[in-house]
Amino acid sequence: MKHYDKTLRAPLWARGGHSQTLLGHVLPSPGEKIGSAYGHASSSIELDDGDQLVAFVLPPIGPPNNVRVHLFHGLSGDVNSEYMRRTAEVLRAKGCEVWAVNHRGCGEGLGLAKGLYHSGKVEDMQAVLTASRNAPGGADRRHVVLGFSLSANIALLLAAKKLEPAPDGVLAVNPPMDLARAAHDIHLGGNRIYELRFLRRLCRAMEQRFLAGQLERRMPITKTMSLAAFDDVVTAPLGGFTSGADYYERCSTHLRLRDIELPTVIITTRDDPFVSGRALDSLAHSPSVHLHLENTGGHVGYLSRGAYPFSFTRWLDGAVMHYLEELVREIEN
Repeated sequence: MKHYDKTLRAPLWARGGHSQTLLGHVLPSPGEKIGSAYGHASSSIELDDGDQLVAFVLPPIGPPNNVRVHLFHGLSGDVNSEYMRRTAEVLRAKGCEVWAVNHRGCGEGLGLAKGLYHSGKVEDMQAVLTASRNAPGGADRRHVVLGFSLSANIALLLAAKKLEPAPDGVLAVNPPMDLARAAHDIHLGGNRIYELRFLRRLCRAMEQRFLAGQLERRMPITKTMSLAAFDDVVTAPLGGFTSGADYYERCSTHLRLRDIELPTVIITTRDDPFVSGRALDSLAHSPSVHLHLENTGGHVGYLSRGAYPFSFTRWLDGAVMHYLEELVREIEN
């Protein structure tokens, strides 16, 4: 696979993982809102336990190709997270059809799921792929999963387990492959700002579920606890794990990359504050896995210098399109 050779050169005002992460999420980002209110067709996907997922089917804007990309968001996000909207627009402009998927209870899926999504929910991703392959035109398309953060790890786990249905290719951005390490690191120092943001959103979501009658009791959680503690008292019991540690061990992918046979690309950074890619250089992986490790970019930030002193570009947009083309080339060879 041809490596994307455009190195990210951070602006002077966005150097370091924290700056990249924070500014990458708050600076203006192109991409129209996604949802029923904006005229987008939706697909309701029934799960085996009676829950439902909501995916939005976005047609290509440019000359159509035969690629359908399934976009999955990170923890506490939804299809309208800025990186989801921007990536969907970039893909559609290149002729791809996009399925933008809300995890259980997220976005317009609020109220449609009692179950919890987590970093090992491969069966939900499989349900989306099944629905997509059975949808009009599904049999004639190349099906690629593009996951961000938590969803990137789900996609890698699905590929490593060699389960069917599976995508034709995987593109994983900033995956927390070592879940125990990520839970540890996000609780340290300045990383607490991210942890508290996640917890605020997660606690609100759990309260909404309780008030909607989807939980038998309020969960023993607070907005100031650690994510590791949250996984112990919420993710583990609701997800079928004996403990948070059991969840981390069973769903981490950093030691499973050698098992992946699907064409797969992992994009991450050495300065991601809480999902560091520093250990990637030493991880064993199969020839099907291509690792792209940037020195900077933070967690799904990837701000690069623009033509003018205070301008910037979104490096990730170009990398995604490059590697999507490379994945399709490998799938078809």
